[in-house]
Amino acid sequence: MALVKSVYAREILDSRGNPTIETTIWTDSDHGSVASIPSGASTGKFEAVELRDNDIHRFGGMGVLKAVENVNQIISKYVIGQDPTKQNAIDQMLLDIDGTPNKSKLGANAILSVSQAICEVGAASSGLATFEYLSQKYGLNKPSPLNLPTPIFNLINGGKHGAGNLEFQEFHVIPSSRKTFSEGLSLGTDLYHLLKQVLIDKKAIHSVGDEGGYAPNLFSNTDAIELLVEAIEGSQYKINADVFLGLDVAASSIVKGGKYKISDVKEAMDGKGLADFLIDLNKKYNLLSIEDPLDQDDWESWTYINGDLGKQVMLVGDDLLVTNKTRLQEAISKNACNAVLVKPNQIGTISEAVSVVKTAKLHGMSTIASHRSGDTDEDFMADFAVGVGTDFVKFGAPGRGERVSKYNRLLFIEEYLKSKNA
Repeated sequence: MALVKSVYAREILDSRGNPTIETTIWTDSDHGSVASIPSGASTGKFEAVELRDNDIHRFGGMGVLKAVENVNQIISKYVIGQDPTKQNAIDQMLLDIDGTPNKSKLGANAILSVSQAICEVGAASSGLATFEYLSQKYGLNKPSPLNLPTPIFNLINGGKHGAGNLEFQEFHVIPSSRKTFSEGLSLGTDLYHLLKQVLIDKKAIHSVGDEGGYAPNLFSNTDAIELLVEAIEGSQYKINADVFLGLDVAASSIVKGGKYKISDVKEAMDGKGLADFLIDLNKKYNLLSIEDPLDQDDWESWTYINGDLGKQVMLVGDDLLVTNKTRLQEAISKNACNAVLVKPNQIGTISEAVSVVKTAKLHGMSTIASHRSGDTDEDFMADFAVGVGTDFVKFGAPGRGERVSKYNRLLFIEEYLKSKNA
């Protein structure tokens, strides 16, 4: 049995040039792992606390030296000597050391860096790939080349991920789940390049946003959807057959005083008004998914839109649920949504994130493993998604290294599983 012999954290940079934490763990069997933690721009207010230094003289206050110190000076003393395959027990120990409901003492970023590194070194010491290890440990999925998660590509970045002229945060193309992962990735990449040409032809801005999608200068959110439709119609793919459309409204970012204002509609709308706008949008475009269509506190409007669209469209809780089992159970009891976005850094430990996936599966909800807009070249989320059997992955556009690393890892896993099944 391998035991942890060293734990060491340091400050590195994420894809936005902001500091984040990276933790390395070694066992006495000379197995090692390195885990780096992402950060979101559009964050739900119920997320676990990401600890920042708030020293304006370093990185504008965004430094994470306190989180690093918490790993090196506090957490390491408890983790050294532990069996890294005891994920749930170690995660619970981390929660007990912190002792706060939102991980504000040690920081969710510090805690997750250790929890994730433990998961990966536990897999290595067991002689398994991380996705195989998660599959065997939790029994939520038996990976095969044909049941890999379907990618959701964010090809146009708006909201806090874009240039500020689109209220909706993400505009998605989603391959049919009948396609293999590699076929879906090829489709997404084709449309990514076709969309760029459409923007160039229209003399529109085609620079990219935080998640690798384009951030064009448009007049309305509907204009962005129309651009995706135009790119698809200029391709070999058929819309609503080979490929579908989706949105991340990120409505908590656009609500003020209970009212939502978007460029597509003259007057500000209440929750029911925005829900009705999205219901009408779906009639025109047959959307496959809408993420965060309403504010994270607007339970009544969530229940309203789910009652109308829930049998046709994935209504995805991100800010609403923040990978929190208690929030998820409340959503289930209120019939507020039918899909959950899973971001381990929203909750702070791997076992808690797995518990959310398990709960969602038990209630027939769709599951989506997701990156964050401030990410690293870490590919752990690809293994996590396959290991626990999420239905989809959302890793951004097929561009920028921190996004592509995850798609490339899924390509490797697909080929690996094919070779094992040959």
